[in-house]
Amino acid sequence: MEEQNNCKCCGFLMNHGGHKMVKIILVVLVVLIIGRMLFGNHGYNKNDLQKDTIVVSGKGELTVKPDIATISFSVLEEDLDVAKASDTVNSIVARIVVDLKTNGVDEKDIKTTGYNIYPRYDYINSKIYPYSGVQVLAGYNVSQSITVKIRDLSKAGKIISNLGEMGVTDMSGLTFTNDKYDDLVKQARDEAIVQARDEANKLAKALGVRLVKIVGYSEGGNYPIYYDRAMVSSAPMGKGSNEAVLPAGENKITSNVSITYEIR
Repeated sequence: MEEQNNCKCCGFLMNHGGHKMVKIILVVLVVLIIGRMLFGNHGYNKNDLQKDTIVVSGKGELTVKPDIATISFSVLEEDLDVAKASDTVNSIVARIVVDLKTNGVDEKDIKTTGYNIYPRYDYINSKIYPYSGVQVLAGYNVSQSITVKIRDLSKAGKIISNLGEMGVTDMSGLTFTNDKYDDLVKQARDEAIVQARDEANKLAKALGVRLVKIVGYSEGGNYPIYYDRAMVSSAPMGKGSNEAVLPAGENKITSNVSITYEIR
């Protein structure tokens, strides 16, 4: 009789507490499965520990003579008749292009960078009402901006002097650079990488470790210093002006790299 009572108690527990326990276990299993699906296996793994690294740097530097000069200028004309102003600008630019070609500048190196037409107004005070006035059209400004690339540096001074004599109203941005500039930057960078690699090998030998692989890389550089706007006057030069003297100097191209190696 007592045995039957015990069986009934167990059955009661199984029917009530047992189902609740099964539900808890199922919920825990579902949570574990979802967590594994979302986050993967992020448990302890000796390969996930922070790896030992060393950082080395290298510097590559080139000093080269410029082989190209670039100059920017504008031609500006104002007239109440916009067509006349435009014709004047076109005429001046046409003469400039002929002169540039005569001095060895290729047509592909003469580039228009801007062409603008806009009205200019004067403000006239009223004689009747001292604090009022009207805007009166003073004229239309027509301007064309051009950039020229000069490959024969021996003619740069003559070209710039001629521009001043042919109605150029603004001249600026003279720079001396190199036609193969990107290749020179790559050459400087390659030298910097070789230097950094040699430094890494020496450091690894001194530390008694082995280089495994590159795990980080960055680079930067110092770019050539060009002549700025102050080197060329923006005011027109009159006829008979002496040819501009333009020493080109040298360009220094620098590349700095930083490489991080994993070591063991």
